Amino acid sequence: MALINENYLKLPGSYLFAEIGRRVTEYKKANPEANIIRLGIGDVTKPLAPAIIKNLHGAVDEMGQAETFRGYGPEQGYEFLIQTIIEHDYLPRGIKLEVDEVFVSDGTKSDTGNFQEIFGIDNIVAITDPVYPVYLDSNVMAGRTGSLENGKFTKLVYMACNAENNFIPELPKEKVDIIYLCVPNNPTGTTLPKTELEKWVKYAQENKAIILFDAAYEAFIQEKDIPHSIYEIEGAKDVAIEFRSFSKTAGFTGTRCAYTVVPKTVMAYTTKGESHPLNSLWNRRQTTKFNGVPYIIQKAAEAVYSPEGQQQIKDTINYYMANAKIIREGLESIGLQVFGGINAPYIWLKTPNNMDSWEFFDKLLKEVNIVGTPGTGFGPSGAGYFRLTAFGTRENTEQAIERIKNNLKL
Repeated sequence: MALINENYLKLPGSYLFAEIGRRVTEYKKANPEANIIRLGIGDVTKPLAPAIIKNLHGAVDEMGQAETFRGYGPEQGYEFLIQTIIEHDYLPRGIKLEVDEVFVSDGTKSDTGNFQEIFGIDNIVAITDPVYPVYLDSNVMAGRTGSLENGKFTKLVYMACNAENNFIPELPKEKVDIIYLCVPNNPTGTTLPKTELEKWVKYAQENKAIILFDAAYEAFIQEKDIPHSIYEIEGAKDVAIEFRSFSKTAGFTGTRCAYTVVPKTVMAYTTKGESHPLNSLWNRRQTTKFNGVPYIIQKAAEAVYSPEGQQQIKDTINYYMANAKIIREGLESIGLQVFGGINAPYIWLKTPNNMDSWEFFDKLLKEVNIVGTPGTGFGPSGAGYFRLTAFGTRENTEQAIERIKNNLKL
């Protein structure tokens, strides 16, 4: 008799975005004439930049010639891309990394979900609440979170982020071992200043904890005093892993490329207190379970850092942030309480009249044919909140706000 991993049965319902898809499909079936605008799932709408397409075509041509054909590549990524990443994303900020401290992958979702594999199941995990669902669900699957009671897992430490605390999580009162931070935050669209990140690095140092720092949206930061990397904080290279992605920055949601930084100085411990570098453990995991990102995709990612690529990517980011401004200002004009949308492409709003998040989802869908994301899908502290994304087209974004302003019954 084949036995299942019963931790999967602890997961509440379906994956958040699958449930959204189900509800939209049902509504569309009953209302085929409805013109639905999707501002829910954070998929991009702008095409890949010309510089990226040029490199992609060139790499495809290389694969068609015996002299330049490539088969299996290094699981950690090609050095040409890793060196380019270090030179453009880190050295200008005074951060020095070695080539074997950067691992190219097929997505931050994959890496943040998979990295927990190399930790023991007895670790105490802390997550900001609300939170990107993958952090929580992957730890539930591993058996690290206990049972679900009254909407929370018993062995998980929830760090509430809401309007009352300006979306700044407090340090845990109890000792924790693994800390997930997402800055700029998905779903709230908020950030943490350097002084707050310094507190977390100090906490991790004092408690021999590890910070898993998701910086997938760092390219959207507009304000100059917000750190783009956890490694801008002194001592962070001893306690933090950083995850970055080309998905939203450069439109790679369907092309799939990202990278994770694992400094050799970050240590975890055996039950006997013996230290082991996470770099070598992650390398072992990747070489066993991952065959690497295709050469043609890595060549495409390299073009992101060319002068042409940098300007084209900047233009795309500015386009999405202009959408964010349209959404934020439009919602504020009708009296809604709105957060985010300044350093991130997400707008986090307080539902009107203390409405339930899923109730507001249905109201938005049925009254104005707009799809967003219920805050409760991101955790208990998301109750009474709702997320909209700026990744739509300008036309759809403007139309969506006009519908809300003119037809939503508040």
